Amino acid sequence: MLQSIADTLKKHRWVSGILLGAIALFFVVWGAYGVVNISFGPSDYGLKINGEAISSDTLNNAWQQQQSQYEQALHGAPLSDAQKSALQQQLVDEYVRQTLLQQRSQKEGYRASQADLAAAYESEPAFQVGGKFDARAARAMLAQAGMTPESYEAEKTEQLQVAQLSQGIEDSDFLTQPELQRIYALANEQRQVRFAVLPAASYAAGVKVSDADIAAWYHGHQSEYMSKDAVDLQYAQLQMDTVAAQVPVTTQDLQAYYDKYQSRYSQPEMRHAHHILISVANPKDPKSDAAALAKAKQILAELQAGQDFAALAKKYSADPGSAVKGGDLGWAGRDVYVPAFADALFGMKQPGLYPEPVKSQFGYHIIRLDAIQPAHVPPLEQVRTQIEAQYRRQQATAIFGDRQDQIQQALDNGASNLSALAKQFGMASGEIKNFTASGGGAPLGATPELLTAVFSDDALTGGHIVGPLALDNDRVVVFQVLAHHPPAPEPIDSVRQDIVAAITRSRTSAAALAAASGAVKQLQGGASFDAVAKGLGVSAAAPAFIGRNDAQVPAQVRSAAFAAPPPGVKPDYQALTLDDGDAALIEVSAIKPGEPGANTKDDQQLVDDYLKRDSEGEFTAYLLDLQQHASIKRNPNVFQ
Repeated sequence: MLQSIADTLKKHRWVSGILLGAIALFFVVWGAYGVVNISFGPSDYGLKINGEAISSDTLNNAWQQQQSQYEQALHGAPLSDAQKSALQQQLVDEYVRQTLLQQRSQKEGYRASQADLAAAYESEPAFQVGGKFDARAARAMLAQAGMTPESYEAEKTEQLQVAQLSQGIEDSDFLTQPELQRIYALANEQRQVRFAVLPAASYAAGVKVSDADIAAWYHGHQSEYMSKDAVDLQYAQLQMDTVAAQVPVTTQDLQAYYDKYQSRYSQPEMRHAHHILISVANPKDPKSDAAALAKAKQILAELQAGQDFAALAKKYSADPGSAVKGGDLGWAGRDVYVPAFADALFGMKQPGLYPEPVKSQFGYHIIRLDAIQPAHVPPLEQVRTQIEAQYRRQQATAIFGDRQDQIQQALDNGASNLSALAKQFGMASGEIKNFTASGGGAPLGATPELLTAVFSDDALTGGHIVGPLALDNDRVVVFQVLAHHPPAPEPIDSVRQDIVAAITRSRTSAAALAAASGAVKQLQGGASFDAVAKGLGVSAAAPAFIGRNDAQVPAQVRSAAFAAPPPGVKPDYQALTLDDGDAALIEVSAIKPGEPGANTKDDQQLVDDYLKRDSEGEFTAYLLDLQQHASIKRNPNVFQ
C-alpha cells in the first residue's frame, strides 16, 4: 500500500500506453533521457525514424528498467539470451511505432490545450492526496522519479496528441441499425441440438492389415514418409563474446571506465523499518480523522511502554502486505515510499526511536527505524569483474562491426576458402551434418533467415561461401553447403509401424462415419433418435437449445449445427468425423433467432467487441501504412 503511489508514477514514467483493443503501444520515458536527443554524433544513435534520432543511452536505460522488471516477475531468474533478444527487439519496435504516431499526430495538427494538460496533470493519481490534486505531492513525486515538471508536461502533451489521433480513428467506426439487428440475430441465435458420438475404437476389431495393404498405403501416401530436406555444411561464426575475450584490458582502462560511469554503480541510502498503519474510515470527516490519530497515539504509548511491535502490527495494522510480517518493510530507498512517509523515515537520526504518528493519504503511520545503510559508491576492486565485462563488451562492439565489414569485403573480393577466412578473423568453425530445412542444426539454430539462406538456390548450387548473416545481435555466420540431401522416400520397413497405425485409424474412423451416415438415413426415414442411438450402442442426451459458444458441446458439433440449413418440418440430420477420428450423429430440430435486449449487458458487450475488433483492424492497418512509408534505421549493436 505504501508503495502504490511511487509505483504508479514509476510505471507512468517509463511506459506510456495507447491501448486500442488488443494493440498496446508502449513508449519508454526516462526523465531527462526521455527527450529525444538529436545532438549526438552520427554514430551515437540507437534508432532513427524519419530522421528523428533516439540515442543509444535512451534505449539502453529503457532496456535496463524493463529487464529488471521482467526478472522480478520471474522471481529473480535471469532471462535467457533468446528472451533478451526478443524483448529488446520488442522494445525497439515499440519505440518505432510510438514515435511514428507522435510524428503523425504532430503533422496532422493534433494539439493538447492548456486546459487538457492541466486536467491530465491534476487527475494523475500519483499527484493526489486524499483524492485531490496536491501540487507539493506532485513536485515531490516528480523529483523522486528524476523528472522536472517541464519534462513531464512535454511527455503528457505528446500522449494527449497521440490519444486524439487514436481516438479519431476509433470514433470513425460505427454501426447502422440494420447492422446491429443482424449482429444480434446471428450472435445470439440458439439452435436445438441433439447428438451422439460413435467412438472409432469400437470398430477396430474387424480391422486386418496385410502386407499388400501396407505397400499400397506406403505408395499412396509417399509424401508422408519422406526424409527431411537437409544439407551438410561448413560454417564459421563470429561471436561477440569471443571478440570481447580478446580485448586487451589494463588497470588504467578499467579505472577510466569506472570514473566515467561511476554513477551507474552508486548505491543510494537504504533504511530498514517497521510500521503500523491506522487507516481513516472517512478521510473527509474530521471526527474520523481524529479517531484514527487517537488510536495511533494509543498504540504508540503501548510501544513506548514496552509492548511487542510485531504483535501490535499484526493486531492493528491496516497494511495487509506488512501486517502479516509484523510490520516489517524490509530494506528500501526513499523513492519507494510516498513523500510524507519518506520524509519521516529518512528524517530520523538513529534507529530505535518512535516519532509521533505520521499522516499520509493512507492514514496514520507509527514508524520504527531499525537500521541505516548509508549511500555509497563501491570501490573499483569491489565491482572490477562487472566493470571489466562491461568494458570488454563496449570495446568489442566496435571491433565486431568492423570485422563484419571486413568479412564482407573479403567475400566481395573472391575469398573462397572458409577455413582460411575463419582463421583470419578469429571465427569459430565446424561442420554440421544433416542440417534440416525444418529444424536447422546446432550450434547455428534455425532462425527463418538462416533456413532461407541455407536452402536458397544460390547456396545449394553455387558452391561458394554465403554470408555474413546475423543470427542475432551477438553472432554472425558465413557458411558453405558441402552436400545437399533432397527429400527421399524412407525405407518401408523403417515406417512400417507408423503405416499400420495410420491404416487402422483411417479404417476405424471410416467405419464410425459409415455407421453414423447409415443412422442419418434411418432418422430421415422416420426412426426415433433414441432407437437409432441404442442400435449403435451409444447414448444421447435430450434435445437442448445451445448457443454458438456453448462449452458443453464439442466445437465441431456446434460448428456443424450452426452451419446446417434451417430445419423445415423435419429436423436436419448430419454425420461427421471429429478431429480425434470418432464420428458424430447430429440432429438440429429448431432455431431461435437472437434478439437485442435479452441481456442488455451482454448485448452491449457484443456491440463493443464488434466495434473493438473493427477498430483494431483499422488501427493496425494505419500503423502498418505508417511503417511502410517511413524511413527507419536501426543500430544493430545498440544494446551493450
